Amino acid sequence: MDRIIEKKPFYKRTRNWIYAAGVLLFLVLIILILSDAGSKLNVDADKITISAVKEGEFQEFIPVSGTVRPRTTFYLDAILGGVVEKRYVEEGTMVRKGEKILKLSNSNVQLNALQQESFTYQQINDARNTRLQIEQNSITLQTSLVAANYALVNAQEVFDREMKMWEKKLISRQEYEQAQNNYNQAVEQQELARRNFVQDSLLKQNQLTQIAGSIDRLQKNLELIRENIDNLTVRAPISGQLTSLNAETGQSKSPGDQIGQVDALDGFKVRADIDEFYIARVVKGLHATAEIDGSNYRLTVTKVFPEVTGGKFQVDMEFNGTVPSGIRRGQTLQIRLQLSERTTALLLPRGGFYQKTGGQWVFVLDKSGDAAVKRNIGLGRQNPDYFEVLSGLKPGDRVVTSSYDNFGDANELVIKH
Repeated sequence: MDRIIEKKPFYKRTRNWIYAAGVLLFLVLIILILSDAGSKLNVDADKITISAVKEGEFQEFIPVSGTVRPRTTFYLDAILGGVVEKRYVEEGTMVRKGEKILKLSNSNVQLNALQQESFTYQQINDARNTRLQIEQNSITLQTSLVAANYALVNAQEVFDREMKMWEKKLISRQEYEQAQNNYNQAVEQQELARRNFVQDSLLKQNQLTQIAGSIDRLQKNLELIRENIDNLTVRAPISGQLTSLNAETGQSKSPGDQIGQVDALDGFKVRADIDEFYIARVVKGLHATAEIDGSNYRLTVTKVFPEVTGGKFQVDMEFNGTVPSGIRRGQTLQIRLQLSERTTALLLPRGGFYQKTGGQWVFVLDKSGDAAVKRNIGLGRQNPDYFEVLSGLKPGDRVVTSSYDNFGDANELVIKH
């Protein structure tokens, strides 16, 4: 049979729902309390750095270390190699151009030079003898031409005289024809002597030119041989200071070994190592400043070396105008290399916050100075002192610029003074 279900009163039916809503509300309050506690963090004012945003001049630069070097340096090499026979001067000595520094001994080079010199002298003597023979042959042909000319004149006089006597029937026909034949023979001999002389003159000029060129080349070979021997004596290429000499008496040096250097006293330059990150921005003509003994000196980049070694590349700089007095070779200078011109910008002092935020947000103090709240910002260029602010901040804003490593996920800092 059917059972009649008793309907519960209203207050009994809604009690369970009230209990459930109460539990849910309690949980929400707990979450909100915990969430609010996690978004705030109490910090001591004396344990953080607060910096003010300001408007001022901004210049992008990087600090680099540079080493002072002579503007001009010549290296000394052992061109031929050999054994150090004698040192004429010591390191640190002032030398004049061409002055002897040291002498090398190389028996193979010296013997070979003597043989080449002897052979070259023989070739020069042969060429001179050939030239002498050509001159003598030319003189012989010239003498023959003179004799042929004289013989032709005599034969013509005899023939003219005999012809007149023949016309007067004073001589026989045989005598006349003999004079005529002698004359014709003299004409042919004179013509032959003349052609030989002309041909020899043309040939002689060409031969003498070739011989002169050959002798000139042989003389230059002699000079090279003597210069080769002279290379065993190392001389100062310029006037200056012999700053290093790596050669001891009796020491063997191979061809091409660097044995020292001479620094010219015409000025100094500075060579600096720069991180390869800036290689695309560092170009010839950039300016820099160096503080030496309390005074600032301007420099200009004069050369950029494209090779990257150990993550760095090198540049050479020279002083503009006044060179610091008392500066020394090898001295280290701290330099500010300028990557841009001076401009007006909104400036935020550098600090440890950047390592945590990457410059995308910072904690900005409210007007009371008792709290700091997260704020998104945009930063641009930077130098060792400031960041250039592009957005999110205005002059007068106070920013926590010290490290954020201990702030966790806090969205607000409560500052205790």
